[in-house]
Amino acid sequence: MKSLRKTSRVKPLRRIEVYDTTLRDGAQSEDVAFSLEDKAAIALKLDQLGIDYIEAGWPGANPKDDRLFKTLAKLNFSHARIMAFGSTVKPGASPEHDPHLKNLIDAHAGGITIFGKTWDAHVIGPGGLGCTLEENLRIIRDTIAYLKGFAPLVFFDAEHFFDGFKADRAYAMATLKAAAQAGADRLVLCDTNGGSMPFFVSESVKAIRQELGKRVRLGIHCHNDGDLAVANSLCAVAAGVDQVQGTINGIGERCGNANLCSLIPGLSLKMGLESLPAGKLAQLTEVSRHLEEVANLSHNRHQPYVGQSAFAHKGGVHVSAVMSAPDSYEHIDPGLVGNQRKVLVSEQSGRSNILYKAREFNLDLSKDKTAAQEIVKIIKDLENLGFQFEGADASLELLMKKAMGEHRRFFKLRGFRVITEKHTEDTDPVSEATIMIEVDGNIEHTASMGNGPVNALDNALRKALGKFYRKINDVTLLDYKVKVVSSKQGTESVVRVLIESGDKTNHWNTVGVSSNILEASWMALVDSMDFKLYKDQVKG
Repeated sequence: MKSLRKTSRVKPLRRIEVYDTTLRDGAQSEDVAFSLEDKAAIALKLDQLGIDYIEAGWPGANPKDDRLFKTLAKLNFSHARIMAFGSTVKPGASPEHDPHLKNLIDAHAGGITIFGKTWDAHVIGPGGLGCTLEENLRIIRDTIAYLKGFAPLVFFDAEHFFDGFKADRAYAMATLKAAAQAGADRLVLCDTNGGSMPFFVSESVKAIRQELGKRVRLGIHCHNDGDLAVANSLCAVAAGVDQVQGTINGIGERCGNANLCSLIPGLSLKMGLESLPAGKLAQLTEVSRHLEEVANLSHNRHQPYVGQSAFAHKGGVHVSAVMSAPDSYEHIDPGLVGNQRKVLVSEQSGRSNILYKAREFNLDLSKDKTAAQEIVKIIKDLENLGFQFEGADASLELLMKKAMGEHRRFFKLRGFRVITEKHTEDTDPVSEATIMIEVDGNIEHTASMGNGPVNALDNALRKALGKFYRKINDVTLLDYKVKVVSSKQGTESVVRVLIESGDKTNHWNTVGVSSNILEASWMALVDSMDFKLYKDQVKG
């Protein structure tokens, strides 16, 4: 007898391919200049992340791209397929005799992406191809059909497609049909000008999908000139495309490309679609920061999902809510994308902020119920003077320890003097700092030269402390920033100094404020050294 119980099957997630063009489109960003080694390192990171396709460049366009394909061929890629990028043949030419197509074939990549004209104005208009509309269809067909004989995959980038679709829908569709008939494996709809709106992209993709049928696989490639590249890409996916294209951190020409660091989580976490292999999404923040380091780009701390401030909470009410119900002020768990929650302490802070930061520092405020409120008061008073602890966690931790009466003073200042001299207009200024400190009743009086007064003071302090604490020599000053708190008093204005320091394993940030830049620098330097000694003591 047959069982009447129905077998339940879990419906597989819809799979969306991810195509990265950081090395080609992203490299066209005004602030970016990748070396060959940079590109190879980025490609390996993208492969580790689980990107499906990596567009490495345009073979024959420059010697670096030619060397890159040879370099990548020697590397071990576990997931990604390397793609070569190029254009259709010129009007009147045949693919068999086109040197450009030969370069694409000789690159021996895992596939080839060809772009062609889909906007009639770019064919017959001023500055266009200068051929008939039918000839343009011919070169699309012939180019793709020819390359299909040499490459395992051939994608067609329908350049300026949405502008073309708006201007002459029938002709734009004819270009897609020509590519499909020639055997293109993906038809990629490009918003090259980056000015399309999400509702138009959605309507267009639905119409294309209906006309071409489900068997034709579509992609989307959006630029960000209207700040809608991610939105347009997600709308295209909802309307039926199978592949998204973009760059890490959205870098690219003009306003950039669709940001994969927002697009991938949107697909996976918001739309419930599969875009990366299981367990890979948590590497996204690391890959984003890696690209910034390699490209020597400043970190956009406010970037969604992967920015340092993406999950930063400052208001006391917000922090209180997040501590009991994280999703009340966080749209996702930060750990899903490899990021982390950050609670800021400032004049807007409440007791919840202090308790959260204390736990983060492994400090127990439960022993003194009034300690948290006292710390809040101290912080608000200091911030009224110009201090800011949002980017100076080390100074904040020391402040908490002092307020709790648990901080040991590792040294006392007995005095310092800094002299800067310039003898002639043709010589650089010379700075010398003299310092006197006391450690456990022992006085050390020393002097040091430096490249400027702050550097001289830093050198003198290290020299003096080094006599008592050898590990102080491990400390390196990584960054030094000065900000005028209020410019109304001109050169008498209060300034805030932020210092980032590090040793062999960690880095930390400290702050100092004064109307005297040397005094402000001294405060930040002392906290930096104090924090190092305090942490070494905690380690035992």
